[in-house]
Amino acid sequence: MDKTDVKIDALKPLFGGVREGCGPLVMAGPCSAESREQTLRTARELSETGIRVFRAGVWKPRTKPGSFEGIGVRALAWLAEVRDKTGMLPVTEIATPVHLRQALRTGVTDFWIGARTTANPFAVQEMADALASLTPEQRDRITVLVKNPVNPDLELWIGALQRLYASGVRRLGAIHRGFSAYGETFYRNRPEWSIPIELRRRVPGLPVICDPSHIGGRRDLILPLSQQALDMDFDGLIIESHCDPDSALSDSAQQVTPAQLAGILSRLSPRRCCDARGSLDIYREEIDRIDDEIVSLLARRMDVADRIGRLKQREGMPVVQPSRYNALMARRAEEGRRLGLSPDFLRKVFGAIHEESVRVQVSLDGDIGGKDN
Repeated sequence: MDKTDVKIDALKPLFGGVREGCGPLVMAGPCSAESREQTLRTARELSETGIRVFRAGVWKPRTKPGSFEGIGVRALAWLAEVRDKTGMLPVTEIATPVHLRQALRTGVTDFWIGARTTANPFAVQEMADALASLTPEQRDRITVLVKNPVNPDLELWIGALQRLYASGVRRLGAIHRGFSAYGETFYRNRPEWSIPIELRRRVPGLPVICDPSHIGGRRDLILPLSQQALDMDFDGLIIESHCDPDSALSDSAQQVTPAQLAGILSRLSPRRCCDARGSLDIYREEIDRIDDEIVSLLARRMDVADRIGRLKQREGMPVVQPSRYNALMARRAEEGRRLGLSPDFLRKVFGAIHEESVRVQVSLDGDIGGKDN
């Protein structure tokens, strides 16, 4: 992390440590609190399955006006009633300081920041300023989860977390809900798993929750996406659950009933508690040796690239030769396919290697040809 960054550390457990044992934290509830009856019925059914944290949208920022945009402040009383009648902790989305103040007045103290808000540093800073104006005792009771921005921008995600951390919030976490894509895609939002993985590397100790409902956009994808998240040691799941999903006023296709959710959770295999450390250490040692070999090979490759660059410089040849590059990429992709590797993965790897080779060659003294790709 850059020295000018706000260092995020000394975090406190989310929701005051509501998670018990070593299993993942599971938050569930409807996309929107649509009515008092629907909210309380869903909460009661979820509570009976053991869910401790109840998620429900009160304000629903939509892409276009005219869609159902939530009940608003009136629904906060229903969330408070859920807390009082079931013992569950309600959590809802806030997008403005006004939302924050209205929620706190009804005793709702746990929130998430939506993807659209995360993408706007001005909006996040306004929220951070509102949180900073609270007393330390008030802030200590608050949990804030930050969804990734709409588009894949890790720095924007980290920046939002830093702004909130600087406000004094210490019960802080992130929600991975995937990234928008244009046109027809298999997922509603592309997972881009490498981004939350890099977030965890950059901010050690930050709880990261996966949102399979918004990534998949379909209820049949919740189970495989949840398992994938647990396999990557995510800290929990936030899943949309509705007592009557087909009649939901928003995101009906990605919601499941509490009974269906219980079935999904029963089929998951959390990895965190498995006793396989000995074998894992052996595999990690093997990976470390392979990685050392890769680094050594890359150094040798760049040495050859340097010699090629000097030859091109002497002969007045351009650094980049598109036909050679295209042939190389096609050959590597085909070889990878034969060996069971993803062609897209290899294109990314060899694209990065080629970019570094070009950098090595253009950094040589003198004009060594065009840089066009």
